[in-house]
Amino acid sequence: MEKKGPVSQFIAHHYRHFNAASLSDAAKAYEAHMNAGGKMMITLAGAMSTAELGISLAEMIRQDKVQIISCTGANLEEDLMNLVAHSHYKRIPHYRDLSPKDEWGLLQNHYNRVTDTCIPEEEAFRRLQKHIYRIWKEAETKGERYFPHEYMYQMLLSGVLEQYYEIDPKNSWMLAAAQKNIPIIVPGWEDSTMGNIFASYCIKGELKSSTMKSGIEYMMYLTDWYRNNSSGKGVGFFQIGGGIAGDFPICVVPMMYQDLEWTDVPFWSYFCQISDSTTSYGSYSGAIPNEKITWGKLDIHTPKFIIESDATIIAPLIFAWVLGW
Repeated sequence: MEKKGPVSQFIAHHYRHFNAASLSDAAKAYEAHMNAGGKMMITLAGAMSTAELGISLAEMIRQDKVQIISCTGANLEEDLMNLVAHSHYKRIPHYRDLSPKDEWGLLQNHYNRVTDTCIPEEEAFRRLQKHIYRIWKEAETKGERYFPHEYMYQMLLSGVLEQYYEIDPKNSWMLAAAQKNIPIIVPGWEDSTMGNIFASYCIKGELKSSTMKSGIEYMMYLTDWYRNNSSGKGVGFFQIGGGIAGDFPICVVPMMYQDLEWTDVPFWSYFCQISDSTTSYGSYSGAIPNEKITWGKLDIHTPKFIIESDATIIAPLIFAWVLGW
């Protein structure tokens, strides 16, 4: 433990049983996977960007502890919203006591609530909208097409948002990802705020839907990336929450093996999920890792972990271990 910082030392000493032991085991296996030359995908569901996971995830990206990310469109944009409008966010610790009238009042004041945190519509959404629209339109004029995350990378790297920065930029995982140019898979981007805004421009005839690359193209892109990166120790899968952010990319392995009949495709070589979903309800998000063996996603011998707890608590602790904090 000489190399480890105080957070890791605390985990090593106290986290010995039940979900705590699962956390410790998963963190050690993540570290071992990376030390053996493996690569890692992290998937982000829920509102992890609004939970400011970037404080630890950005450093994971900078230190090459994650090579590819899959996330919802909400997580893609909400990291940028926090970057440019942090001081305008409103926290409501007593959110459980809000009445429908209270909630309506938040809407009237242009606040969109995520549990105890309200995102300021004007300062967050609209501040980004005018800049991203110009980038979308410029690409269309040139006859170019990009993925949702690539347009956001262009906006970040252009420096046009720097005038609005309200947090230390080292805590933005999107900025760290853009600077490293790591691939991001964004399935179902259309249901995000920026996706809705893009659709509105298409409905008004101001943009063409073809200017944005599609989910099928994301799957094709991921297939190519996986083929080029799964040799040796292979690619691990660290899933935060459930839903499409995890369901979409994990399917790339059985798709290649079963549908393309590429029988030399290796399984995911590490698997961990932080979940609060209930297995017995038939939910895939709550399925225990062994169920994934039957779908051709994981091997019998793949290291498998499930931590049934709150991802806003667990993920930063595992990242702290991997980073040696």
